[in-house]
Amino acid sequence: MSEKLLDRMRRVIRSMHYSYRTEQSYLPWVKRFILFHGKRHPDRMGKREVEAFLTHLAVDRRVAAATQNQALNAIVFLYRHVLEVDLPWLDNVVRAKRKVRVPVVLGRAEVRSIMANLGPPHDLVVLILYGSGLRISEALRLRVKDVEFDRRSIIVRDGKGAKDRITVLADKTIPALKLQVERALAIAANDARRGIGGVPVPRALDRKYRDVRFEPGWQWVFPSRHLSRQPETGLMRRYHLFHSSVQRAVRNAARRAGIHKPVTCHTFRHSFATHLLESGADIRTVQQLLGHSDVRTTMIYTHVIQRGALGARSPIDLD
Repeated sequence: MSEKLLDRMRRVIRSMHYSYRTEQSYLPWVKRFILFHGKRHPDRMGKREVEAFLTHLAVDRRVAAATQNQALNAIVFLYRHVLEVDLPWLDNVVRAKRKVRVPVVLGRAEVRSIMANLGPPHDLVVLILYGSGLRISEALRLRVKDVEFDRRSIIVRDGKGAKDRITVLADKTIPALKLQVERALAIAANDARRGIGGVPVPRALDRKYRDVRFEPGWQWVFPSRHLSRQPETGLMRRYHLFHSSVQRAVRNAARRAGIHKPVTCHTFRHSFATHLLESGADIRTVQQLLGHSDVRTTMIYTHVIQRGALGARSPIDLD
């Protein structure tokens, strides 16, 4: 295994401003691809080897279609952007077809029951997921400057597909959210006094303005209690809450509430969209609030709001 190749790929990913999570997912897939073929260099492999690896993932490892496609994306990135090899066959490699499933949606009473079993700050995170239709990564990456209380809106920066969008800020979240912002700013002020930590900011800003990492607007709304080492620089910085801690809290709350559906953080985003449509919101409005590129993605929620199958009533209820 050539570590130089992986180091080169890491540099290219960062130079193209891909997220750190993309780096974390792509590098292990390339490593597994090379190890699967006996540490052969990708320069000496082609379509047959790529398809053999993808088949291994599907048949032997039985991974989900989304996982298989992620592996293929990593390999495509390797060849096109790292090795800079123009291989037309990459466009013809068959991608696994993802199954279209009806999303899991909670009733309003179920949402309230789960919220009652959550403690701070996880209860507020989930309230924003449900009240604004955010993904968990979008909620945790919120910075103080992106919450506009007067306009009752939240600006989602660099969402899925590297897109910004504006979504609604629910009135019921405002009092608790203002208190959370005050706590976040107090943590930042304490870091600044001690001369440690500070939040990660875009690298150009960090070079241009020495103390920008302590400025109020750039602070995470949900900062972590502990400092962490920044992967790119090795400096100690204050990141936001971990995704895993919120997911774990949601699973435990759903269990305590006696809800047997497979509840995740994303379930609250599904519930946001479904309940909006049920209340009469236009599907194009819901599409914009969710940040979907294609309205057909939003249309999946219309299947959930119908009563029964295709809106039909069971014959047992017709008597």
